[in-house]
Amino acid sequence: MRALKNTAVQIGIAAIAGICFGLAVGEWATNLQFVGDIFIRLIQMAIVPLVMSSVIVATGSMTGAGTGRIAARTFAWMLGFSAIAAALAWVLATVIRPGDGMTFTGELDPTLEESAQESLGWQDTLRNFVSTNIFDAMSTATMVPIIVFSLLFGIALRIQVGKTGDDRVLSFVEQVQQIVLTMIRLVMYIAPIGVFALLAALAGDAGISVVTTGLQYLGTTLLGVLILFALFVVVVAVRTRLSPAKLPAKLARQTAIAVTTTSSAVTFPTVLETAIDRIGVSPRIANFTLSVGLTMGSYGAVLNYMIVVMFLAQAGNIELSIGQVALGMALAILLNLGTITVPGGFPVVALFLATTLDLPIEAVGLLIAVDWFTGIFRTFLNVNGDTFVAMLVADADDEIDREIYNDEKAPSPNPDPDDERDALTKVE
Repeated sequence: MRALKNTAVQIGIAAIAGICFGLAVGEWATNLQFVGDIFIRLIQMAIVPLVMSSVIVATGSMTGAGTGRIAARTFAWMLGFSAIAAALAWVLATVIRPGDGMTFTGELDPTLEESAQESLGWQDTLRNFVSTNIFDAMSTATMVPIIVFSLLFGIALRIQVGKTGDDRVLSFVEQVQQIVLTMIRLVMYIAPIGVFALLAALAGDAGISVVTTGLQYLGTTLLGVLILFALFVVVVAVRTRLSPAKLPAKLARQTAIAVTTTSSAVTFPTVLETAIDRIGVSPRIANFTLSVGLTMGSYGAVLNYMIVVMFLAQAGNIELSIGQVALGMALAILLNLGTITVPGGFPVVALFLATTLDLPIEAVGLLIAVDWFTGIFRTFLNVNGDTFVAMLVADADDEIDREIYNDEKAPSPNPDPDDERDALTKVE
């Protein structure tokens, strides 16, 4: 009975029930979509203030040298794993050749083609990492400019605190962060309902027949995700000397939310809580690394984008040169930096890759048709990969509480909805 009180178990049951219900009742289940949309929006509305406060608290609490060291390690691990993901995708797609013989007769939405053609070049993409109006970036949840602003604000705040000794602003931002986390914990009480509605609507609308038309593509992506995940676990186990056997239980709740919502942004609050309270990563490392990872740590996206490049080339019987393969890898990594962290951004990305590399766009329709399933794979690796990077960065500064990881000590006194359903605040 205690297992049924666990959020991950409840979400898993709700997901299976939702799929079965949708398949049983058919198209009528799409009427439940609005319930799932409300759940997603309730979490999305808190993402911007949570990311901003997390980054500001992380950088504002560090010395200048500490900030640079942690940032360098974070970016090095993230870019390194992204490069490995792109290279692995190329190898797998070359061996398996998921695009061979693929045809798709469905018509693409012409507005998607226009959006892809109007996509910015790499110079403009980098330029737009800095916003001229932070409030505009906040209103559209454009995460990279928000993180850049928050980093600079946190560094300036650290300098100001050092000069004056007045840390009231930092304390205020810390309170904002905790309040937003409490808001999200309240929303998570209805997570099983939201997940049931989302998957019931999806199953009722699309069914499962669409999967069979892209099994090679889905299989290649899944294989790549499993290999990268195994690589993450091995690297973390070797570097941190922590038992990997404990990871499945610790990552269960964030994994359940990730694969059922296919959204890194929606899963972010749970990832942050897991890293601090279940794994023992220090708050300053977790706040910084996971916030940056929300936009830069999309290893599943990098893997998927490079497989898309190879798939489209093979579907069109096009042999890519080494230069084109290198460009595809670079684009996959660059798009990872600014990709949308909620469901729905893939079609424009896929068409941008096709038009930039002069690949046939007709086969993109098949990729869009099965994107919800690849979204599961991408998000699974994205959110867990961010946690692993946080562990690696924290271990370098000896900022993992091993007693928490080994379940020898209670976590911080923040409430945990898995264990305390009847109270939102308690001291352990």
